[in-house]
Amino acid sequence: MEGDDSSFPPDSSDNLSQRGSVASSATLSRAQDVLVYLFGDSAVHLSVEGLGSVSVQELGRSVRDALNIPESAQDAFGFWLCSPLLELQLKARHQPYKLCRQWQDLLYRFTEASEEDISQDEPCLQYRRNVFYAKPKELQISDEGVLKLLYEEAKNNVLTGRYPCDPEHWMSLGALCVAIEDGTSLDNKQFGTTIREKKLSSFLPAHVLMGSGGLFSTLRGKSSRHAGLEQNLLGEYRKFCSSAGNISEPSQLLHQYLSTCHALPYYGCGFFFGEIDKPAQGLLQRGKRKAVNVGICLEGVYVMDVKEKHVLLGLRFNELSWDHSYPEEEGDSHILWLEFDGEEDGTPVNKLLQIYSKQAELMSGFIEFCVELKAASEGGAAAGSDGEVSASQQPDSHEGSSKKERGGRRGMLHRQDSVVCSRVHSLNTISYVDNGKEIKCLKPKRAASFFTRQASAATYSSVQVTENLEQG
Repeated sequence: MEGDDSSFPPDSSDNLSQRGSVASSATLSRAQDVLVYLFGDSAVHLSVEGLGSVSVQELGRSVRDALNIPESAQDAFGFWLCSPLLELQLKARHQPYKLCRQWQDLLYRFTEASEEDISQDEPCLQYRRNVFYAKPKELQISDEGVLKLLYEEAKNNVLTGRYPCDPEHWMSLGALCVAIEDGTSLDNKQFGTTIREKKLSSFLPAHVLMGSGGLFSTLRGKSSRHAGLEQNLLGEYRKFCSSAGNISEPSQLLHQYLSTCHALPYYGCGFFFGEIDKPAQGLLQRGKRKAVNVGICLEGVYVMDVKEKHVLLGLRFNELSWDHSYPEEEGDSHILWLEFDGEEDGTPVNKLLQIYSKQAELMSGFIEFCVELKAASEGGAAAGSDGEVSASQQPDSHEGSSKKERGGRRGMLHRQDSVVCSRVHSLNTISYVDNGKEIKCLKPKRAASFFTRQASAATYSSVQVTENLEQG
């Protein structure tokens, strides 16, 4: 996520300790050591004067100089404050030292972490991909150092399961990793030595290596499973090397890896943590929730199962409406609402998905910013192809304000075997239609939008809720 002034509480006290990669000191006017971390287990060591007031913009110049990043690619990266509990992309005017002093306040506000976890959490200052950098620009980059930084981040996201992949995807990406890091001319013995030295986990996702964890997996044995994966990886590597032709230069291989990752719709997303309701399967399971990652980028919103490593719902901005709500009573949750087209027993309906998260307000603002940014980059074109935002979001002038008619239905989402495809049938959603006077559940007439916030130029007209919505 990208932080904004309205998102951060004020610097509340002078006795809050500074944590993470920015060294704490009572004397901030003299030069201080700062570590800016990169993906791939490396860091940039800087000596910074006036650390207490130095901005992201000023740090950016120093890091770009240290990494020899050309001016043409300076927008590809941004500064992030990251920990296992929260990730914030900073703006040019932000001052990392001051935000580090407020880190515990941010955790209390935007996470459900315990007091003990919050007291022990430490952020690091990280230089990584700018979530607002368009994917097509990456393939225009020729600088090998810049491509390597993007590659290391993409590889990390694949290996940790943040970018869910199908088997053919993660196997081909694993073979590309071997080619990038060890060359395209390894024989079978050299390949085996490389895998054993670096370990299979350097090339294939961790959850793939672990297997399902069931009885069959236990009986089969981890070593047997790993041996099979190694042979499959070798076969993919051989196939790639035989068909690669002239693709042997490092920059070409890095481009190949990134372009393969670009096929994943959530590549480049900023990620947020939340929970959704599990479908009720009896009285004992009511009220249970499933942990999800919510990825948001310039293309759309993706809700992913943290445990199963697959997409539950993927929506382009012209396929959704959204809003967020604050807790009405103590103990209630912040909620991000996503509305999209669906079907119940052959009846077209609107579906609402509730995502419970203290970061709901951040996610809503992030979606709005992405919509406006994408619209601005397209010059405010009034009509776009499927999956493109055709105009910036209109501000909420007053409740019940008129909106433009939608030119056609949003694309239906169907369950498929691929981890990339939505699994709408597995979601516990609210379904409704508009009968002309009031919102009813599962009535045979197309609904109008429940929300005022929508991404596309052609939108639903406003609807007043006159009865309670039921779980569908």
